[in-house]
Amino acid sequence: MKERVIIIRYAEIHLKGKNRGYFERLFSVNLEQSLRGIRHELHRMSGRYLVAEFDEAETDEICNRVSRVFGVHSYSRGLCVGNSLDEIFAAAERIAPNSGSFKVETHRGEKRYPLTSMQISAEIGGRLMEAFPSLRVDVHAPEHVVYLDIRENGKALVFGSFEPGPGGMPVGTSGRGVLLVSGGIDSPVAGYMMAKRGMTVEPLHFHSYPYTNEGAKEKVVSLCRVLSRYTSVDRLTTINVAQIQEEIHKKCAAELNVTLLRRFMFCLAQRYALEIGGQCLLTGESLGQVASQTIEGIASSNAVVSLPVLRPLIGFDKDEIIAVSRQIGTYEISVLPYEDCCTVFLPEHPAIKPKLSFIEEEEGKLDKEALLESAWESRETIAL
Repeated sequence: MKERVIIIRYAEIHLKGKNRGYFERLFSVNLEQSLRGIRHELHRMSGRYLVAEFDEAETDEICNRVSRVFGVHSYSRGLCVGNSLDEIFAAAERIAPNSGSFKVETHRGEKRYPLTSMQISAEIGGRLMEAFPSLRVDVHAPEHVVYLDIRENGKALVFGSFEPGPGGMPVGTSGRGVLLVSGGIDSPVAGYMMAKRGMTVEPLHFHSYPYTNEGAKEKVVSLCRVLSRYTSVDRLTTINVAQIQEEIHKKCAAELNVTLLRRFMFCLAQRYALEIGGQCLLTGESLGQVASQTIEGIASSNAVVSLPVLRPLIGFDKDEIIAVSRQIGTYEISVLPYEDCCTVFLPEHPAIKPKLSFIEEEEGKLDKEALLESAWESRETIAL
């Protein structure tokens, strides 16, 4: 039997010692979720997963989906056969090129196999040269490699290449965080990076309708749908902060408009996190990128919450962030010309190094609890 399979290898999970089973189970769940709607079977071997029993026409789509699952170190299209030399050769004959330089490379997970890795490689390589006289061996810089993986269960995997996965940890192994997602470039990248470290990401968007239009909200929905390819995000929660902005604009120092708004956002985000079991807040802030992202502005936002605030982009410059956004497919949506709520009532000269005492004095001019409650009642959940 020569069964077509997709061979999946995981990344950091092998370092988890006695806890490895927990990470493997969640990894398996994430793989199954990524393959929803495609007929297949998922089998677990020691350190490997196999996608089997699928329609060959679905191979590219399966590989595309697997390539976005965090925890995948690499994957290969290959064949699963019995571990007799005849069966291995029959599979290798289908994988090997018919001309050019090549070598056979064997990994022997089954240490009781009667031949060593080098002996297996030599035997299969010799048979391939007999089958394809135009082949020549080059063990140092071959044009092609035929990989043999002898497994412990009487099976062998035969394949011709390794495709890189995204690495990281399986989503769901590192807690739950609420992502403050705007329509810009940074926050989707921040969500992607935290999901790569195994965190379940729950997006929360603040809007200022009617100052911002429905197109701005739809832009964020589109960003979250792209993000869901990597993070299993299935909902977006939105909160209207227009009334908060109006009150800040009417009653407080103009240069603090954004600083005060962000403090309200953090309060609301923490309330949402506590409601859904979130353990931290996530933002796309990069130190010094804009006026509200100075160390003073960051400290001001942190001061109103007790949950940790994680900022995975804090040391990135804009070009680095853009490069990741292009890689994950959010950039073209992020640059669509719709305003987010932070551009409403934007002061001409926002405070760069506001003192916390001055911020708190200005905030004291507002009925903070009433504004927070009114905004909280405006929240909506959008299924992705």
